[in-house]
Amino acid sequence: MPQELDRLAAHPRVQVRRSGPPRVEGKCVVYWMQRAVRIAENPALEVAIEAGNLLGLPVAVLFQVIPNYPNANLRHYHFLQEGLRDAAEDAAERGVGFVLRRSPKDTLERFLEEVSAALLVGDENPCREPERWRRVLAKRLKLPYWTVDADVVVPSRIFNRSFALLHHFRPHLKAELPNYLVAPANVAPLYCWKPRKQPRSFPPAENITAGFTRLDRSVGPVDSFTGGTREALRRLGEFVNRELRDYETKRNHPELRGTSRLSPYLHFGNIGPITIALAVKKAAAEGRATEAAAERYLDQLIGWRELAVLFVRHEANYDNWECAAPWARRTLIEHTGDPRPHRYTLRELERAETSDELWNAAQREMVLTGWMHNFMRMYWAKKMLEWAPDPARAFEWAVRLNDRYQLDGRDPNGYAGIAWAMVGRHDRPWFNRPVFGLVRPMTAASTAKKFDAELYIRQHRGGPTG
Repeated sequence: MPQELDRLAAHPRVQVRRSGPPRVEGKCVVYWMQRAVRIAENPALEVAIEAGNLLGLPVAVLFQVIPNYPNANLRHYHFLQEGLRDAAEDAAERGVGFVLRRSPKDTLERFLEEVSAALLVGDENPCREPERWRRVLAKRLKLPYWTVDADVVVPSRIFNRSFALLHHFRPHLKAELPNYLVAPANVAPLYCWKPRKQPRSFPPAENITAGFTRLDRSVGPVDSFTGGTREALRRLGEFVNRELRDYETKRNHPELRGTSRLSPYLHFGNIGPITIALAVKKAAAEGRATEAAAERYLDQLIGWRELAVLFVRHEANYDNWECAAPWARRTLIEHTGDPRPHRYTLRELERAETSDELWNAAQREMVLTGWMHNFMRMYWAKKMLEWAPDPARAFEWAVRLNDRYQLDGRDPNGYAGIAWAMVGRHDRPWFNRPVFGLVRPMTAASTAKKFDAELYIRQHRGGPTG
């Protein structure tokens, strides 16, 4: 049995945070769910179940709702709660326990003692604060602690570095995909969760934010997205059956429904990239979409997304100006004194009070729906670089607005996208021009020629913002 556990721990998805043998008197394996809020096709839960089967133990899933998750507001907590409801139901069907806790007094360590955990399995997350939590916890625990890279196709430790450009990354990614782009086994637990005394659990149907006095409630839920695995799978089916075939021609048309709109579900872990990628490949194999459309989509889903994860994992300053590519940093500093065509405050930007109706429409789409089309995200960020007092302020404002309003904010994809648009990360030098220097520009006139900008503006014209 130790050899089998060692084999499991040696998988590239698994990082052993605290080594050692499982607790001899342990009564279960605990999966501390954070980033991957789903039960099906969840590599972290698969590891926990496999370990439980080897040890002859059931698995209990714990999710802790904390009142002060960094930069989260009511919009994010509402979407999270919808996903937790699905997870609780799916856990019961699969034979694993699901415990929801939200009191500050209910620490993870207390729960581990309460259920006599033999081993702790958790999620990986490259962002700064969750990684700090894991490192602190690993030093305090008295039992083995493993984390699993559950929300990328190819485990990040395989590459162990970042890449300057996507075309540098693609060959390495392509070589590894056959090893990891495979359907999860969805291992059945051999020992169902049936404790003599059920641990106390907060009902997922009740308001998980009740009593959170310091929670930012000024950004409310949206009706454009419903959280959870069921809705994610429904949306995936709609995309691969109806929209994927036109992805190549419609993906850069913000006025059309030409993209998957799955990024909020990926961010909250309601669905995994392997599930999406396999569905896309199947649609192409069955003739519901062209191979070219499928490859273009997978380049976004796997190529750009996993490049972003590597960027955040290996760049300490991923969410501020200091992450600028050296060439972009030099050229932006050289052009800091250039006259700006407009100067706006953060408040004016937040309320979409600029003279650029296309930009205003993008800001309203984000504020009112919790999502912005990717093509507009590039334009949105680049115009702020042009309007803010300096590049550092522009980057700070973009991150603040992105994390505040986007359902998929506070995510490696968002940080890498802002870094690409503003400070040249994963891009190359362009032609020298005022304000931007050698950073690739986007103008209202050139952008509006690529799609029906007037229709997009009309779609997002009304309604209060900010």
